Amino acid sequence: MPKSFRHKVILKSEAEIFQMRQAGRIAARALRLVREAIEPGISTAELDDIARAAISDAGAVPTFLGYRDFPAAICTSINSEIVHSIPSKRVKLCRGDIVSLDVGATLNGWIGDTADTVIVAADTQEESDQHSQRLISVTRKALRAGIKNCVAENRLGDVSAAIGAVGRAAGLGIVQHYGGHGIGRTLHEEPTVPNEGTPGKGLLLKVGMTLALEPMFTLGTDRYALRNDGWTVVTQDGSRAAHIEHTVAITEEGPLILTEE
Repeated sequence: MPKSFRHKVILKSEAEIFQMRQAGRIAARALRLVREAIEPGISTAELDDIARAAISDAGAVPTFLGYRDFPAAICTSINSEIVHSIPSKRVKLCRGDIVSLDVGATLNGWIGDTADTVIVAADTQEESDQHSQRLISVTRKALRAGIKNCVAENRLGDVSAAIGAVGRAAGLGIVQHYGGHGIGRTLHEEPTVPNEGTPGKGLLLKVGMTLALEPMFTLGTDRYALRNDGWTVVTQDGSRAAHIEHTVAITEEGPLILTEE
């Protein structure tokens, strides 16, 4: 989602982090159900319906729906679409597509935000699919590296540098303008979390910070464009993109992933 920061960095108590964990679990379950429903021929609007029902049945509300007039509960970005693509009845998944699924759930005012990228029923022996598999695998590895660095007394640059180093080592394009963010009662709080950075630089991380980390890598360059719908971000060269995300809390015991079931 486009950033709109109006808040200072907010530290959460253990009780508040617990509530975010509940929201995160709902978002994670909705994402899993959408993932499980993916098959050739299904429309992205049908995936949106599944997420809406899962979130509502859990007593939460879809965070994205109505956010700055966004018209859906999830984002469904296919192939060269990086983020924020709007689900549609007219858009149906095809065998071999990759689709990024971005889900947010709000429970009692607290938000969980998560995303994953998957391949639609592809033959993993095909060369093109091997490239997509590698793209997704590296993006997931970068997310893990960023999470590992979400510890008190580290700097924000340590997190961003860890994410970027994985992408650069693999020769992938790293989307610069879009990335992670603080999160809590507002979808986008400070700080921004770039997907590249300098170790030892930036904001000092403290216990109680909650961050959404979301590496976005491409098989081509880092250049992107915005479609006429005002939401969908695509690679300028038409290369495929992956986007994977977790909401993470910095605790005294280390990083705690809030968006796992």
